[in-house]
Amino acid sequence: MRHSVDAGLFQHTAHSPSFFELSRQMGENGRQLVDFCIPCNPYFPTPEMFDELARNLTMMLKFYPSSAETITGQLARVLGLNPATLAMANGSTELITWMDHMWVHESLAIPIPTFGRWTDQPMETGKRVDMFPLREIDYFQLNVDEYVRFIRQRRSRVAVLCNPNNPDGGYLPRREVIRLMDELSDLDLVVIDESFIDFVEAEPAPSVAMEAAIRPNVVVLKSLGKNFGLHGIRFGYLVANPGLAGKMRKILPKWNLNSLAEMVVFMLGAHGAEYRESLRLLARDRYGMGMQLARVPELSVYSSQANFLLVKLGQGIDGTQLRDHLIGRHQVFIRECGNKLGMSNQFLRLVVRPQQDVARLMEGLDDYLQPRFDDELAERRGARTA
Repeated sequence: MRHSVDAGLFQHTAHSPSFFELSRQMGENGRQLVDFCIPCNPYFPTPEMFDELARNLTMMLKFYPSSAETITGQLARVLGLNPATLAMANGSTELITWMDHMWVHESLAIPIPTFGRWTDQPMETGKRVDMFPLREIDYFQLNVDEYVRFIRQRRSRVAVLCNPNNPDGGYLPRREVIRLMDELSDLDLVVIDESFIDFVEAEPAPSVAMEAAIRPNVVVLKSLGKNFGLHGIRFGYLVANPGLAGKMRKILPKWNLNSLAEMVVFMLGAHGAEYRESLRLLARDRYGMGMQLARVPELSVYSSQANFLLVKLGQGIDGTQLRDHLIGRHQVFIRECGNKLGMSNQFLRLVVRPQQDVARLMEGLDDYLQPRFDDELAERRGARTA
């Protein structure tokens, strides 16, 4: 059964429409929507944690939250970091915005494709954005030496690296990230966006946050919403030396974090084991989902260390039409990458989800691709008999 969705929702933004927008348009059918678009952790918080949040909902809505200093101090205790090296904000995009205003004066280098706010934000404020293309032939893997040469040639003053990268999930080993920071120690700023670092299983302790805390020009960005599956709360933080982190804390509003964020931060210390188990389950699902997608002849699946997989469609398959088919007929919401710089609508980013949801995605893909396969088979048979 087809459910109509206004295509304009996808055309007026460099990002995807919100889950709320889509579900409102779809009415009651929106409740059946399965989200393969927005990267989050399907296993965390646990049902018991949601129950605890529900019991405290009235209090959280009625009363002011504590100051950002109090909430950040608790997060520092949970993470085992010096609170002087942290600044916490209303989502990582708020920090990207303020970093652009405070520390990006002339130019910023960024590999593409990547998270859109890293290109859009500085362009919106009149900065030069030096885009370093990651090549499909190299599976979108970053070569540190080539990136450094590019930065020197363009004379960029700020450099950004998303690790793992979005939308491909490509991961640069920790030693290579440290080498990049060493090579660029003379720049105004080096930002390592680690929004998806907790999903990495390629090596233990992949984060360079501790390094950032003792370097003069490095900031590491983190997104708690992506890790914890709580995008609606809007909370992220950065790690930097006390001077940089202190400047960011000073510019942010005193009460920039809401009560929901405060409640979750104060719950985290008691639920570390459940969070680690959620990462284990997600890594299992990433492998299983990748294997299922790779069996489809029309799909090429890229290796990922994030909580999503990049998929390329076969020649002649229109990703926009496939997206509309999946959401209209199967209530499956995917990320078609045609509006990402450095990509086309032949690429899809598919969030890792539990097997029952993947089964629905595979059913929708088969429903769309099978008639095309049958038509091609009929054409080949007709050509042989002609």
